[in-house]
Amino acid sequence: MSRIGKKSIHLPAGVSVTLGENNHVAVSGPKGKCEFSFHKDMKIEVIENAIHITRPSDSIEHKTVHGTTRALLNNMVHGVHDGFTKSLLIEGVGYRASLKGNTLVVAAGYSHLVEMPIPEGLSVKVPQPTEISIEGIDKQKVGQFAAEIRAVRKPEPYKGKGIRYKTEVIRRKEGKKAK
Repeated sequence: MSRIGKKSIHLPAGVSVTLGENNHVAVSGPKGKCEFSFHKDMKIEVIENAIHITRPSDSIEHKTVHGTTRALLNNMVHGVHDGFTKSLLIEGVGYRASLKGNTLVVAAGYSHLVEMPIPEGLSVKVPQPTEISIEGIDKQKVGQFAAEIRAVRKPEPYKGKGIRYKTEVIRRKEGKKAK
């Protein structure tokens, strides 16, 4: 069996799981509600305070889907209970971010401001002009929007200017030296 797929998912207090037809799973908790339809062959059961996922055979297809199903379900449970957060830092002279309604405005050294509409289900905070915090219950949406913001101006290795994740380490290079 898959090492990840065979682990059961513990349901914290306040989180409920509803199983529908064709492996449609709805997870609701204090932060919101997530829904997803999983592979038709996976068997998803809720026993006491845990979710168990089993596969019908040891075929390659079933093995690959087994662990993925468990990981996605675990992310849904974690998202509705605790939520996900990504933090970004902006470095560079004149580089900054601000919120204008439901739009994130980034000044990243271009001749124009980059305006990015905030996706539904996410909340973006700008506690300082050089710091962005993205929060939401869907791990994929949070990570995708954070990656799109980082892609506006990727960090460069010489001066470290650009937008980077808070935990990201940029390997610095030594510049050219005159003799």
